[in-house]
Amino acid sequence: MNEFVLALGWFGLYAPVALGAIGSAWGCALGGSAAIGAMLDSDGGYGRFIGASLMPSSQVIYGIVIMFTLQRETMSAEAGAAMFGIGVLAGFALMYTGIRQGEVLASAIHASKAKPEIFGVSLAPAAVLEGFSVFALVFALVLAGSIPT
Repeated sequence: MNEFVLALGWFGLYAPVALGAIGSAWGCALGGSAAIGAMLDSDGGYGRFIGASLMPSSQVIYGIVIMFTLQRETMSAEAGAAMFGIGVLAGFALMYTGIRQGEVLASAIHASKAKPEIFGVSLAPAAVLEGFSVFALVFALVLAGSIPT
């Protein structure tokens, strides 16, 4: 039983990076596809479309920070269970916000190619989703401090 919980702990340790990377890749692909399409319909401003499409890449960075915070020299069954819960839940939050941020950015890019003056305002929903990722990061960091050593 302890071996199973320890295995879950190791899974939880790396889950924020893996799930954050999935969310980042998926979100950047959604935003990048919209940016490429917008370049066909626009005469300039390509850099802002590409720059906006990269916003979901932060989720994998947050996952790396969580992973390094969860690392322990030795892992007990209690720590493994805590690491699994924190890592998996934070990882799913990062994955979900990365994907949804990519969808919001794709919409923002599509809208701003027709009305370039709304580009900045159209990024506000993506910034709110970024805030939720930061909340998940902070929550994981606070909980990681309470894991028994």
